[in-house]
Amino acid sequence: MSDSTTSRGGSPEDTAVRPDWRERVQAKLASAADEHRDNANPEASRARRGARQPRRARLRLTRIDPWSVMKTAFLLSIAFAIVTIVSVIIVWSVLGAAGVWDSINSSIQNVIGGEDGSNFDVQNYVGMSRVLGFTMLISVIDVILLTAIATLGAFLYNMAAALLGGIEVTLVEDGR
Repeated sequence: MSDSTTSRGGSPEDTAVRPDWRERVQAKLASAADEHRDNANPEASRARRGARQPRRARLRLTRIDPWSVMKTAFLLSIAFAIVTIVSVIIVWSVLGAAGVWDSINSSIQNVIGGEDGSNFDVQNYVGMSRVLGFTMLISVIDVILLTAIATLGAFLYNMAAALLGGIEVTLVEDGR
């Protein structure tokens, strides 16, 4: 029995001992060579192994192209701005159709009373054109900020990955 395994009924000297670094490196290299050979020639490895096991690939993400991040972030933020504007239009139309503005006007006329109350209209202060203009302004600012923040994030990731090595990902072939 090797010195790296435990013995169940043995003496105290037969305890588990970690193999030295040379043995561990050789085992890792042999494993990597087998994996490389299996990836290079899947037919032979299938015959050797019997049952088909999914292939694995370990990849490291070391750089993200800031230009592609900027383009993607810009398009996604434009889509988000369009969704925001359309949703504000729908919500505003539903509130108008439900009679919310008339209800607010009558409530304020009851509170104020007199001549001043009869001239009040909430749509003069918070109308569709004002709210839509404000929404468009916020959407343009969001497009600029989201694009800039995503691009800056790509630059920061590249700097951190250059220093630390990046994110390591293991991909496995689908068994189907």
